[in-house]
Amino acid sequence: MLRRPYAGAPFDGEGAYRYGGRWSSPGTRVSYASEHESLAMLEYFVHLDADNLPPDLLLATVDVPDDVRRERIGTSQLPPHWRDTPAPPELIRYGDEFLQRAECGVLLVPSALAPSENNWLINPVHPDFRRMTVLETQPLNYDQRLFHRGHRERKRKS
Repeated sequence: MLRRPYAGAPFDGEGAYRYGGRWSSPGTRVSYASEHESLAMLEYFVHLDADNLPPDLLLATVDVPDDVRRERIGTSQLPPHWRDTPAPPELIRYGDEFLQRAECGVLLVPSALAPSENNWLINPVHPDFRRMTVLETQPLNYDQRLFHRGHRERKRKS
């Protein structure tokens, strides 16, 4: 998920480079992606203010060839508090070390929001990145009920 002004290079890792993330320090270039559209929405929407939703959200899809090497971190490898916000420093260290080693183009990590699903950290400076292809970038049409507080409150009272 991204805003329209960034559609020209959706997986360049610029946002993480500027601001860091759960799995990376500022100054470290990585692209955060999700294995499912619904997870991508959850991961993006959790950071939004429901009263100030961006009107220009896009969903970018990338093809990662099957032979691109991947590393995976499972929940059993993480500290007990790994889902906390803000993220514990251990997660940032895992991500930064993965990117510095540059042995694989992708790191699969469990989502703090849906731990049985994975987010993908794509290393845009890894040689395999050139083999990844953006398939499409399309407007994201999400259901407004996701952010309508009155709807949820009425439903609870019934």
